[in-house]
Amino acid sequence: MNNINFNSFFKGNAMDMNRAFFLPKEQSKPKWILIDARGKVVGRLATQIAKTLRGKDETFFTPHTDSGDYVVIINAKDVVFTGDKYEQKVYEFYTGYIGNKKFVTAKQMIAKHPERVMELAVKRMMPKNKLSRALLGKLKVYAGSEHPHQAQFNTAAKLAALAA
Repeated sequence: MNNINFNSFFKGNAMDMNRAFFLPKEQSKPKWILIDARGKVVGRLATQIAKTLRGKDETFFTPHTDSGDYVVIINAKDVVFTGDKYEQKVYEFYTGYIGNKKFVTAKQMIAKHPERVMELAVKRMMPKNKLSRALLGKLKVYAGSEHPHQAQFNTAAKLAALAA
């Protein structure tokens, strides 16, 4: 919310009710959020992540611009399904060849590609448009606790060290 120009929204000392505030793309300052998925329910976690990717949890949410944050999910192999979904939920995909429709259970998907479970859950909770497909590029999912984005999370420590 730093360095956002609200001057066009106000007329003198009063707010102009005939104008809406839209966050320009240039003024968007995305943060990096790290989420540990160990023991979390897939659907409930995916709704929070989809909201964060779109920027709906920010005060300056604008539906047609990218105002969301980057999300890094670690320990995706340890997510939890409610009920019998671990055994009964079926992921369906088509290979591109005639008659090659494949079915994979959630148990098989977590064993082979644990990050795809969270990616598909978040993708299916986003609106189906070009902006959402671009926003999914801000989602980084890793099966284990290691990730290559450590530099983005150490910015607060670096700023504190520079100020001292």
